[in-house]
Amino acid sequence: MATQKEDSIEQAAAARRERLRALKAAQELLNTPDDDSTQPRNKTNDDDEEVDEENNQNMKFRNYVPHDKQLQEGKLAPPMLPKFEDPAAAEPPPSEKKEDPFLNIAPKKPNWDLRRDVQKKLDKLERRTQKAIYKIMEEQEKEKQLTEAEAEAEDDRTNGVED
Repeated sequence: MATQKEDSIEQAAAARRERLRALKAAQELLNTPDDDSTQPRNKTNDDDEEVDEENNQNMKFRNYVPHDKQLQEGKLAPPMLPKFEDPAAAEPPPSEKKEDPFLNIAPKKPNWDLRRDVQKKLDKLERRTQKAIYKIMEEQEKEKQLTEAEAEAEDDRTNGVED
């Protein structure tokens, strides 16, 4: 089991070495000067190489404005984004009738919530009111009948006495 792990580690290391070699080769291809270039590169000395690297630095500043005038040349202009036009916002909705906005401030039925909360009590009160009205009507009817009965009795007395 230990040998399998060692083999897999060695294979991974070998694969990584190959990738690094390929990257170095690609980097060298990118850095080789073309025949058309005006500045030939001489890499004879390590000090000359460092100086060349400093002179050939190509820095691009997108979000930073450097104070050094030489570096300010490397500042890039901010990218211009294409203007987005929303097709839904471009067409205004057709409005057939225009209403005054102040009419919609107050609710159309301002006491609807009060009626909802008090409806049971109102129903109970309505039943009691109807009963009270019925009792009053009955009393008035009894009084009316009593007065009619008294009037008839009086008529009978008056008619009976005269005979």
